[in-house]
Amino acid sequence: MTKKISHWGLGVLLCASLLSSCQRNAGDQADLLVYNANVYTVDDQFAKAEAIAVKDGKILAVGTTNDLRKKYKATEEVDAQGKSLYPGFIDAHAHFVGYATNQREADLVGTTSFAEVVQRLQAHRKEYPSSAWLTGRGWDQNDWQVKQFPTKDTLDKLFPDTPVIIERVDGHASLANQKALDLAGITTSTPVQGGKIEQQNGKLTGILVDRAADQVVAKIPTPTVAEYTQVLKEAEQNLFAVGLTSVVDAGLPKSAVNLIDSLQKKNELKIRVYAMLNPSKENRDHYFKSGPYSTDRLTVKAFKVYADGALGSRGACLLHPYTDRPGETGFLLQTVQEYKDLAAEIYKTDFQMNTHAIGDSANRVILQIYGNLLKGKNDRRWRIEHAQVVNPVDVPLFGKYSILPSVQPTHATSDMYWAGERLGMDRLKHAYAFKALLQQNNMIPLGSDFPVEHINPLYGFHAAVARQDAKNYPKGGFQMDNALTREEALRGTTIWAAFANFEEKQKGSLEPGKVADFVILEKDIMTVAPEELRDVKVLSTYVNGEKVYGKK
Repeated sequence: MTKKISHWGLGVLLCASLLSSCQRNAGDQADLLVYNANVYTVDDQFAKAEAIAVKDGKILAVGTTNDLRKKYKATEEVDAQGKSLYPGFIDAHAHFVGYATNQREADLVGTTSFAEVVQRLQAHRKEYPSSAWLTGRGWDQNDWQVKQFPTKDTLDKLFPDTPVIIERVDGHASLANQKALDLAGITTSTPVQGGKIEQQNGKLTGILVDRAADQVVAKIPTPTVAEYTQVLKEAEQNLFAVGLTSVVDAGLPKSAVNLIDSLQKKNELKIRVYAMLNPSKENRDHYFKSGPYSTDRLTVKAFKVYADGALGSRGACLLHPYTDRPGETGFLLQTVQEYKDLAAEIYKTDFQMNTHAIGDSANRVILQIYGNLLKGKNDRRWRIEHAQVVNPVDVPLFGKYSILPSVQPTHATSDMYWAGERLGMDRLKHAYAFKALLQQNNMIPLGSDFPVEHINPLYGFHAAVARQDAKNYPKGGFQMDNALTREEALRGTTIWAAFANFEEKQKGSLEPGKVADFVILEKDIMTVAPEELRDVKVLSTYVNGEKVYGKK
């Protein structure tokens, strides 16, 4: 029997249908729809998709082009034309503020001799003749034919009345001229803890290793807020151009954190920043009382501590002497008791302790200090930054105490030419052991340590999977048993980096509810030939669903 529906009933059904349609259409609005893309979600299943919908700065949906274009009406639609789309890249260890301020210093990266360093300094001085100081960064004596630290003699002759200090590429050694040393009050009898003032025949050479340079750096005039703001904006654009949407800035003062926060709140700075604080008394007094701080673009939840220096300047603290300097083992920058006290202090708070440790002795000391507090498995996510040389006996401690090794793949390919000279071939086998470290917690966050290395995360991606330099040397890769797979390398610079910052629920993968930070590349880094990886170009970068880099 067929039921008849009255006109009144039809009207009710029609209204109900229209109401449902209106509600669906209202709920299916999107600000942005990117479709026809090769989407790597980097979720737990490492699933692929074709399209993403964005609303209010967050991922609304991920799916097929057909389904999402049917379901959502977007204010803006972007046809990706089959290009690959990834979560925004996260640099798990960098120096954003340092990189920004370096833009006004002499660029000494890639110099092949000290003579070339001097030429660049002279050119920089001509460009900025009124600057009170002459500063530069990036020299590396290991790239020169004479692989020895330079001396200040030439700088004294050329710049007798201008204080000069130039940092080595790793930031753990500097060369200062006599004018700078005089201003800092440094003499042959100046005491220093956690550093070294080099001398030859009872005279200063100008080389200051690690904390020995602090007295000179303290004399350099601080940039104005306007100058800081300008260089941060310029630096941000460079980062967006290589696909970075988040950076971990390792070791900031409260003043820098406040400036970044104010610029972000005024929408003058759009990149996301995870700030590691330096453990100054000011920072400890303020943040231990106030606790971690976070906004939609800034998180302050960690303290950055230095255990030792760098391998290239022989400041890394080793268990046994340097092979090329049998009388030296490097040094810790503070006493073991000071590290114990600081760790105990941080442990009582909700902050991470993230410690720079490069030598095997430094790594052992910090791992043991962490372990005595952490006891066993935990979710404190304390980190060791760099973890370059770790004795095999100590590697399991990362897993035992849930300690995250935060590494920089390009360090391996930058150091591989001379690391064996410092360590000897037996010890070299236990250096840059990314795969072994990954296996401890089934993850490994990746960074660059820029400006020590280049800002481009694809350089690190290439170094992680191919273990080769820009010229694809060495053939077959450097210690390939510790290479990462492409999936591991991508996770390392997205979701694992986010996890290391307690931010895995907000970003690091393309899933509904997470921030709409993503990057579109011209080629698929998961399939392109290894030798092409470093040259893959970024087509566009989005933060909060807003295009911050690419053709408008």
